[in-house]
Amino acid sequence: MNPQHQAILDFIEAKLQLSEEEKVIAKNIVIDAEGALTNSELKLEETEILLQETKKELEQKNKSNSETNQALKKSLKELKEAEKQLLQSEKMASLGELTAGITHEIQNPLNFINNFSEVSKELLNEMKIELEAGNLKDAKEIANDVIQNLEKINHHGKRADSIVKGMLQYSRKSTGEKEPTDINIMVDEYLRLAYHGLLAKDKIFNATLETNYDNSIGEIEIVPQDIGRVVLNLITNAFYACSERKKQGQFENQSFSPIVSISTKREKNMIEISVKDNGNGIPSNIKTKIFQPFFTTKPNNQGTGLGLSLSYDIIKAQGGELKLKTEEKVGTEFIISLPIES
Repeated sequence: MNPQHQAILDFIEAKLQLSEEEKVIAKNIVIDAEGALTNSELKLEETEILLQETKKELEQKNKSNSETNQALKKSLKELKEAEKQLLQSEKMASLGELTAGITHEIQNPLNFINNFSEVSKELLNEMKIELEAGNLKDAKEIANDVIQNLEKINHHGKRADSIVKGMLQYSRKSTGEKEPTDINIMVDEYLRLAYHGLLAKDKIFNATLETNYDNSIGEIEIVPQDIGRVVLNLITNAFYACSERKKQGQFENQSFSPIVSISTKREKNMIEISVKDNGNGIPSNIKTKIFQPFFTTKPNNQGTGLGLSLSYDIIKAQGGELKLKTEEKVGTEFIISLPIES
């Protein structure tokens, strides 16, 4: 027996003057208590060991979780960077498709500027001769012709400047800030650029362009880079659909005349931009998938599948809606609805 416990037992026997039988009972009680205490101490030791092991396991798990979190953060950062690069690639691909159209559209005003400059130079030489001869009336008439030519030069110079600014606006990163924008001018600009860009790649392709712009819209507050990207994507898709049906018709010896129709309309506090084609239409079994990221019906290396997905997100972010109407062998129409902020 533990000396301390024996001392307790001796003290009890002396104080209480126990009989021999009572002493035996008291001794057994102390022995049982000693055993229970020993077991308790052992259990406490076991519990402490278990707690220490649990603590170590938790520390290891926390360390593992921290490492996992760091790895997830790194992966998320890499994914965001990849997304940015992919979006920029999509934008540059669209800009690349426009390059031929931009070249064509700039060349026209430059040709006018060069021609009117040459004519004006000849007129000024004639005016100089008339002035030296004292023919003021003829000189004034020539001066008026020169003024008219300079006005035309100025007009076509502004036209070229507008095309370059539009290209730069499209290519630069969106600030997300809304600006007063003439929707009709923007839509018409992208329609012509996209069409001439397609003609440069496919010399035999041609299409009828139908436009119907609501002049009551005026300027509205939008993010021009973002809405311009959506409009351009829808227009190039429309031309692609017409081109594919044209090729199919030629293969099947059927005649087909591509038509792309663009219209704008004001409805109370909303404006609508419609892009319509008479291509093959979208099959019913994939209509629900066309706004999904990376879904595309185009051949490999001809589309990322991000165009419509990005367009949908852009319009939704600006409080609008992108709707689809389509019928197989009839055509497709996309309608952009945007709230008007004057």
